[in-house]
Amino acid sequence: MKIMRSWQPNNFKLETGTVWRFPERGSWATHTSKYRGNFSPYVPRNLILRYSKKGDMILDQFVGGGTTLIESKLLGRNIIGVDVNTQALCSCKSSTNFEYDNSGKVYLRKGDARNLDFIPDEKIDFICTHPPYADAIKYSKDIVEDISLLDYESFLKEMEKVAKESYRVLKKGKYCAILMGDIRKNGNVIPLGFEVMNIFKNVGFINKEIIIKEQYNCKSTDYWIKKSFERNFLLLEHEYLFVFRKWLKNGIVCKSWVNLFFSFFQSIIVL
Repeated sequence: MKIMRSWQPNNFKLETGTVWRFPERGSWATHTSKYRGNFSPYVPRNLILRYSKKGDMILDQFVGGGTTLIESKLLGRNIIGVDVNTQALCSCKSSTNFEYDNSGKVYLRKGDARNLDFIPDEKIDFICTHPPYADAIKYSKDIVEDISLLDYESFLKEMEKVAKESYRVLKKGKYCAILMGDIRKNGNVIPLGFEVMNIFKNVGFINKEIIIKEQYNCKSTDYWIKKSFERNFLLLEHEYLFVFRKWLKNGIVCKSWVNLFFSFFQSIIVL
């Protein structure tokens, strides 16, 4: 059992704009930067506080280093953490093994984000996750279900399955937040972020926000600065944080569009 002295970030303020900068990664509670590619805990903290409430059930289906798990527990939300990598799940079990007043519950499950059949339809209040960026970082050598081993085209096909499952398990009117970045192949930028955004829109989600998150503390930055001059390309120093909303069928959102349609139709008749 871990005993912590600093449970919360100092001088935390909720983000109010669409460009997020966190030069200091954040090291409160059990957070570390050991897991390659994991995001700053300021990211899920902002999202959880804005798009969920205490007692809600959150889902992170690419749990990785467990950043979202820790923040959910600290903020009194329950969370299901899913990953295909047993080693990642073991690390998450360790990092969430702490006691904190009024904390949420953490449920870990080895599973595939493309098939969440253990979660019933519309049982999740908020999705907050950080998938791999195709094969930019390979998180395993031979795990068959690991989509970080897939090339760009294959990755996008599998992300469609992820999007459909996300839509299925999320409650109507609730939100899904995905952090995604672009990649570079043969010196050229591939807009992976917007490709994934369109996949989620095509399965029924609507855009709530598009946030630019600046990248800091990348361990290989010095190496790539040198290469950028040698090969004449710019460093990718941002990621996209897409916040989607599940369409309210027979609900408020749907009715607003129906009312708009009839208002427009009546105006035509009057003319």
